[in-house]
Amino acid sequence: MNKKVITVEALEDSKLIIWSPQDGRKLYESGFYGKPLGNPRPKEDFNEPLILDPIEGVYLLEKDKINVISTSNKKKVNLKSLINKTKIVLDNFDNKYLVYKDLREKGYVVTPGIKYGCDFAVYEHGPGIDHAPFIIQVKKVSDEITAAEIVKAGRLASTVRKTFIIAVIQNQLVKYLEFKWWRA
Repeated sequence: MNKKVITVEALEDSKLIIWSPQDGRKLYESGFYGKPLGNPRPKEDFNEPLILDPIEGVYLLEKDKINVISTSNKKKVNLKSLINKTKIVLDNFDNKYLVYKDLREKGYVVTPGIKYGCDFAVYEHGPGIDHAPFIIQVKKVSDEITAAEIVKAGRLASTVRKTFIIAVIQNQLVKYLEFKWWRA
């Protein structure tokens, strides 16, 4: 029995969209991928198109869970092309993707962390089921981190009751540095 692969349309800004609410719900329910258009916190069934973040799209295409079609020429987009397009709009893509993939394959639900000023918000179960206990910033091994950046990240993380983690790639392995805050 062949499973149906969901068709996704690649927009010019590197976002991906699933126009079919049925297919969007199916993908969302399979691992909390994407966000329904105009519905940031879906509690139950939604009836809107689903927007995927470019990193989610690369991951899902790599796992053969979606097909990507270009809006401009209606042709199928292969994995290499999607990665190259995503690299144009997403700084440090290779490292961010390795972190995203590592967390997903460990069973976590990973969403964009833009509202927390970081790369990812990470859930143990999923949005609407639990709150994201972790916020993650991806850094290169060569990046310097100032004391002020650490204090700023710590204040934000403690304000929103999350653990701040820096993810660093070293020899294609992801290393996580967790910061814990406490009051004296």
